[in-house]
Amino acid sequence: MSFDLDIGFTSERGPRTGNEDFALVRQPGPGDAAWGVIAALADGVSTGGLGLEAAQSTVMSLVEDWYATPATWDPTVALDRVIQAHNGWLVDHNRRRLALEGRMAPTGTCTLTAVVLRAHGFTLAHVGDSRAYLIRDGECTQLTQDHVMGRTEFQNGLTRAVGLDDALRVDYLDGDLRIGDTLVLTSDGVHGYIKSATLHALASSGSAQEASRALVDKALASGGRDNTTAVVLRVQGLDVASLADMSRRGHQLPVPPRLKEGDVIDQYQVEQSVFSNGVHRVYRVRSLAHGTAHALKTLHESRASDAQEREMLAHEAWLAARVSERNAEGFLHVTEPVNPTAFYTLSDWLEGESLASMLDRQASFPVPEVVAAASSLARTLGRLHQHGVVHRDIKPDNLHRGADGQWRILDLGVALSGKEPESLRVLHAGTPSYMNPEQWSDDPALAQATPQSDLFALGVTLYVWLTGRLPYGEIEPYQLSRYRRDPVPPSRLRPDVPIWLDHIVLKAVAREAKARFETAEELRLALERGASRPLTPARASSLLERDPAAVWKIAFGVAMLFNLLLVYWLVFLPKR
Repeated sequence: MSFDLDIGFTSERGPRTGNEDFALVRQPGPGDAAWGVIAALADGVSTGGLGLEAAQSTVMSLVEDWYATPATWDPTVALDRVIQAHNGWLVDHNRRRLALEGRMAPTGTCTLTAVVLRAHGFTLAHVGDSRAYLIRDGECTQLTQDHVMGRTEFQNGLTRAVGLDDALRVDYLDGDLRIGDTLVLTSDGVHGYIKSATLHALASSGSAQEASRALVDKALASGGRDNTTAVVLRVQGLDVASLADMSRRGHQLPVPPRLKEGDVIDQYQVEQSVFSNGVHRVYRVRSLAHGTAHALKTLHESRASDAQEREMLAHEAWLAARVSERNAEGFLHVTEPVNPTAFYTLSDWLEGESLASMLDRQASFPVPEVVAAASSLARTLGRLHQHGVVHRDIKPDNLHRGADGQWRILDLGVALSGKEPESLRVLHAGTPSYMNPEQWSDDPALAQATPQSDLFALGVTLYVWLTGRLPYGEIEPYQLSRYRRDPVPPSRLRPDVPIWLDHIVLKAVAREAKARFETAEELRLALERGASRPLTPARASSLLERDPAAVWKIAFGVAMLFNLLLVYWLVFLPKR
């Protein structure tokens, strides 16, 4: 989704002969959603009529160039690069004019107040005496500080302005956004003639356009003698939260205390505590506004001060929201809390059961049912990998069949996205019996989890689903000896398993990475084709492949036997 904003803009020259204020608001075009919305206001200051040129060029270069910066840059870095580049151009422009035309040559500088709205946060950049205000929960807060010599009319010389000096210091501010917030940008021709309480009242009434018009009209009616410009942004809907938003929320909001049945948190009433492992708590809650059931996950109160656990839960919440966008099938849909007062995540409450509980309850499953379910899960896993995400803990506990019959992959708590916190990246996560042998390697490059690691784990799950047994038995960490034999084909343990399915399962859990499926789509295609296009059976591993030291072990055994025979001959055979 994208921002839902009510935007208002009004600018008048007042009693001046010209209007040297300039403002723009730009919403992202196709493909630009990651950059969000940018609004900028500049108040031109001139010694010869070039204030408008300075204000207009500053705002237009900022608004246009903002969308050309890399999306991976921090907003303050991107804004500073663009603003400093234009400041350098404007300073040089003014300097060359002075050199060519003399000391009285026209020059132009300007103030600048700009705000970027992205996901659930905003970033503010400010130079000079134009201003930004935030109206929230009935309070009006000035977000900027005027860069002037004094507060009286005859002491308002700017100490900072775009185009004034080579070294430009810009004030930056990051904050969170909430639905219902109103951001107001004004030139000094507005706030210089309106009291704060009046500004608050006018900016809060009517539509955004009506509010901006009311602010300008009031300033002029109050004796304003300057250009007057007001930009009003009403936040009516937010974009999907970014990882930075989630992390900020995780650090700023408190962890809720232990909840009991009947407790209410942010319009969600607790119906049941369903899970607690000393790190997380999960509750079933119901929305008082809509009547829908949700799963609320938060940190255990004993981990409330653990910064790393907060970072990991924030990453999980962001990642779950990202992969479940547009109601993507196969994942748990995440709900964004509206103006939360505590740190937690919300997802749909799913009726149904996990594969693990199904395996505990039922000894055998029809082969066509297993194949259809595995194909659906392979498709979902492929979507996850297309997002650049490695799950790292595919196993029956994390595979769920809902009451609607759809299979879903759950629990992204240890998943890698490329943006995970360092504490999660170095965690050797997963369930040993479902981890591919390379992850136990001493070589860090080989020990990294990859999409193929997830495919191996899904193959192990499929083997268990069909046979009730693990292909390599219970594995303890670094117990590589378990992988020195090939798994028994499922058809030997269960005669109704077709040979073509044997080939697929054994390929999925092959000891050597090069012998396995490369992508989830390849595995899904093999399952869907079935007997119509069976895979070539994998050859049995030789003794040397299963145990490279086997030759030395045999040689050692033969040498020991020879030595024992020699000792026996020397000691026990009669001597002449």
